[in-house]
Amino acid sequence: MPGAVKTQAVIFDFGGVICFHPDPPRWKRAAEIANLPVDEFMRAFWANRVEYDAGRCTPAEYWHAVAKIAGTHFEDSELPALIRREIELWNSYDSRVLRWTRQLRAAGIRTAILSNLPRPLGEELRSTPGFLEHFDHVTFSYELGVVKPQPEIYLDTIAGLDIAPSDALFLDDRQDNVDGSRAVGLRGELYTTWEDFVASGLSARYALPLPEVAEARRQ
Repeated sequence: MPGAVKTQAVIFDFGGVICFHPDPPRWKRAAEIANLPVDEFMRAFWANRVEYDAGRCTPAEYWHAVAKIAGTHFEDSELPALIRREIELWNSYDSRVLRWTRQLRAAGIRTAILSNLPRPLGEELRSTPGFLEHFDHVTFSYELGVVKPQPEIYLDTIAGLDIAPSDALFLDDRQDNVDGSRAVGLRGELYTTWEDFVASGLSARYALPLPEVAEARRQ
């Protein structure tokens, strides 16, 4: 395509891009484990998330903080079930995105995952058979002690892919994270849904293989 940007790599966020956002039934199941109303659980769940995603607090410290914010208490014996339910919020993958990573790599374009997430979820993804085989590089926030949109986390991915920032497309569902990527020279674009991405023409603009149009399959 005339005027298309040369692209050597595509960098994907996890939640909201590779993984569907949790739907109401998933939030309801998680809140039931905590014995909290869904809205109260979600408020407390997100309140201290940056510290958790940055690896600056343990899962136990995080969940006891959730309880304190919600005005309740969790016994240590309850924590494994809370952690497992949290992981299950984020295990619905969009097979269309994963299929596209295979198209990209077959075309010689490198792929990476760059995500803010806590240790339990990161360890789950690292142990999920075949999941990380879609990516040439993986950057998880808890392993670095920094989170998007801090520049260091993007620079880790750029170094891991061994590319110039301007040669990579970064997809994220949060505008502040997209802005952070642009600040270090990446070509950041806001991602909403697969359908919107396919219709946007971004793949052609960045001279990338055209994504297949197919029904979503949650994995």
